[in-house]
Amino acid sequence: MIILDGGLGRHLASMGAPFRQPEWSALALMEAPQMVRDAHDDFISAGADVIATNTYAVVPYHIGEDRYEAQSEELLTLAAKLARDAADAVPHQVQVAASIPPMFGSYKPEEFEVRGARRMMQHFRRFLAPVADIFMGETLGSVSEVTTFLAVFEDCAADLWVSVTLEDRDPVAGAPRLRSGEPLSELLLSIEGMRFDALLFNCSQPEVMDDAVALSRSELEAFSRQHGAARPMIGVYANAFPLIDDEYEGSNSSVHQLREDITPEAYLRYAESWAQSGADIIGGCCGITPEHIRVLAEALKSPPPVALPDYA
Repeated sequence: MIILDGGLGRHLASMGAPFRQPEWSALALMEAPQMVRDAHDDFISAGADVIATNTYAVVPYHIGEDRYEAQSEELLTLAAKLARDAADAVPHQVQVAASIPPMFGSYKPEEFEVRGARRMMQHFRRFLAPVADIFMGETLGSVSEVTTFLAVFEDCAADLWVSVTLEDRDPVAGAPRLRSGEPLSELLLSIEGMRFDALLFNCSQPEVMDDAVALSRSELEAFSRQHGAARPMIGVYANAFPLIDDEYEGSNSSVHQLREDITPEAYLRYAESWAQSGADIIGGCCGITPEHIRVLAEALKSPPPVALPDYA
């Protein structure tokens, strides 16, 4: 089992780092970068095998067009360095996932525009490539967002992970849907033959993840058998948000409260079910803390092999 880190933005807020809407986690990058490094260190110490760069909010939606044009190169470069330095500071392998966010806001697939997204994704690729072991598209909410991301990064040297957010307000058992309302089955058909090394599900409630993992495992295994290829890995990193209601005005509108029932032990019970359904990668999104990750790592990571004495 590969353990991904947790929710960087909310962990920064809990540390007392500069944090507010609309800048979200980008504010700490601007005003307190050492705290970003400390947050990475916390997740690595907890047992994360992969940490994501603090680049989720380095988009015009969060920092504004003017600051994006003036500062995005500097902020992307800084975020890349902070993550790489944290990963390289420990004796064991920790990989850096370059976070490629939804370019027009979380949970807003209707705002997606291909040309603008391609331009910004290429900008992210340019400045994150020097440190990236993985490029990870996060919280993508529609088939178009996913296929655009995969097309922009198809020839990158790093591994390619794509993560989608699921409709969790009115789920249909056995028929998971993207935030756009499009069936997950439609996405799986659309990306057949495209290059990706892992398909993940993130920033949705834990309760909707099992069906998505099970369907993806079945469909990806069938495709892999047909074409004689290895099955892409499957991953989950859920959030601890309450349900997003119909009056939701976008991720810049407020800092959401977190569910009190998603304790580290409760989250582990969900994670064990995801693993049984076929997940190869498990971590956390908004509200999932280093302590959650520590509990996951202790329970789910395989122990190192025991060296037996040689009596020959």
